[in-house]
Amino acid sequence: MPIPPIQVVDLHKYFGTLEVLKGIDFQVNHSEVVCVIGPSGSGKSTLLRCINRLEEPTAGKIYIEGEDFTDPDADVDALRTKIGMVFQRFNLFPHLTVLANLTIAQRRVLKRSSEEAQDVAVKMLERVGLTEKVDEFPIRLSGGQQQRVAIARALCMNPDLMLFDEPTSALDPELVGEVLDVMRKLAEEGMTMMVVTHEMGFARQVGDRVTFIDGGVVVEENTPEEILMNPQQERTRKFLEAVQHY
Repeated sequence: MPIPPIQVVDLHKYFGTLEVLKGIDFQVNHSEVVCVIGPSGSGKSTLLRCINRLEEPTAGKIYIEGEDFTDPDADVDALRTKIGMVFQRFNLFPHLTVLANLTIAQRRVLKRSSEEAQDVAVKMLERVGLTEKVDEFPIRLSGGQQQRVAIARALCMNPDLMLFDEPTSALDPELVGEVLDVMRKLAEEGMTMMVVTHEMGFARQVGDRVTFIDGGVVVEENTPEEILMNPQQERTRKFLEAVQHY
């Protein structure tokens, strides 16, 4: 069996005395799109941030392509280059142009030359349909365009897998589709993706598996069809009933 890109074993996370993750076991396989759903405060984003070591796990193991990411001797920076991360709030540098946002990490982390970094940046902007915005500053872009730039920035690092933390929740409704279209194309190209989302239509159409998390535990996971149309757990059913647009 091939080694899964992401494997989480008995993951716990405390903030003070509050236990947010309560023994999560979770796996994402190669070229799989796993959509993580659940109510606010359920631990979804914390799980994602632990996988990228933006939050330090309290206990448990996280393996990235078979390497123990939680090992004290792990080369966190090297392992993190394999992981593209897209945040809810874009996290672009406002004082830098789109091109500069896409080249800075390439030059500093991957040690690419300015010319090579620019070539890669332009190619990634083409993938997200924004080559004409190369010299713009983020403030002059719509929210959807900013998020597409953020996706392009992550792709510039040539990641093996992508993590999306509610990438459309900060967008006006009419801008959501342009971001989901880019994510859909990535999935079609075989990118391994873990997506924390409230977009049930995307989960149903693009996801290979849907995982429902509540109260810091995995309540249920299955194919999108089974989870969204035939949930087995009462907590899952109640959540989906409350999400009217699924």
